[in-house]
Amino acid sequence: MSGGVEDPVAAALALPLVQFDARPDVIDLGWGHPDPQLLPLEELRTAADEAARRWGPDLYAYGFAQGPAPLIEWLSNRLGEVDGRAPDPASIVITAGASGAFDMVITQSTRPGDVALVESPTYHIAVKLLRDHGLEVVPIRRDADGPVLDALSGTLDELHRAGRRPSLFYTIPTFHNPTGSVLPLDRRVELVRLAASRGLLIVEDDAYRELSYGEPPPPSLWSLAEPGSVVRVGSFSKTLAPGLRLGFLTGEPALTARLAQGGLLDSGGGIGHIPGLVVAVLAEGGFYARHVERLRSAYRERRDALVRGLSEALPETVELNRPEGGFFLWLTLPEDHAVSRLLEHSRANGVSFMPGNAFSLTDNLDASLRLSFSRYSPDQLAEAARRIGASYAQAAPTR
Repeated sequence: MSGGVEDPVAAALALPLVQFDARPDVIDLGWGHPDPQLLPLEELRTAADEAARRWGPDLYAYGFAQGPAPLIEWLSNRLGEVDGRAPDPASIVITAGASGAFDMVITQSTRPGDVALVESPTYHIAVKLLRDHGLEVVPIRRDADGPVLDALSGTLDELHRAGRRPSLFYTIPTFHNPTGSVLPLDRRVELVRLAASRGLLIVEDDAYRELSYGEPPPPSLWSLAEPGSVVRVGSFSKTLAPGLRLGFLTGEPALTARLAQGGLLDSGGGIGHIPGLVVAVLAEGGFYARHVERLRSAYRERRDALVRGLSEALPETVELNRPEGGFFLWLTLPEDHAVSRLLEHSRANGVSFMPGNAFSLTDNLDASLRLSFSRYSPDQLAEAARRIGASYAQAAPTR
């Protein structure tokens, strides 16, 4: 187009299509994304056709505020199979992924300037969401298994003496992001008791529950807690397709009713009405359960390939976890090694990852890093491990 006027069509076409952004020659283990090759594309297409045939114009109408009934009913049964108890359908709201669910809970439960407690390290985007709402984020120390309850209790005491009461505590007890750890059952019970006794709302991020590669994880905090003290958020992004933007929360009916009657859902109807009905069709006949088993097998193989490759490429002085589920490995280097130097050499060698400080509220994870094994094949992960091993040798401090 002449005269220096930008062509809007060309400009639109120049915009990227997907979030993932990595050079073709780089194995980027920083992204916690499912492998596109594992998405059930044909099944989703067939289910979309069936949903259009079955519901006709209602598929494209404003949806019921709480979410489509066929999906909620199936989800209630599914959670009863994979968790400690099945939620009543009135306790479920369909959301735009787990992040959308968390954002809705923050909107309902907090005001700008409130205190939010967050285990550290934690999922960095959750912290971003809290700060988007103007909240003061206070870290709670974790050990290898999860939040340290004495640290949580002590922080609550300090805030009480200062005349402040936190609005919520965000935690990821099952296949934690970034460390991959699982909070033991006994500490789960202690945590929900502590929260109930102190009037603290727990927001439980349960996005990875279905992706277990050994024994099933313990029951969710929500299923163990007294009514009203825990809101659990979940997602179909890791088990079906992130582009569906489909998730859910389970809470007490008083909360779900407030959400359904709030301006967002009252104005626009249910979130994810079309993808929710497509997933409801897809889940019929046991497809979802079979698909999750396929994912467990594929991701277990990838986890093992990366763990094996790193164990061979790195010295024993590097601490390496072997997670029982989820998408992530957590490495800790010896004290005299810097993750920043390792990352610099790794990128030069065609592999990347997330440094531990990206997940910390206290900036004390200079020796830790997160690696995702979900997006790449076992062969690519073995090559990534080889490149990290070579980079580690290059980044070693000079004596």
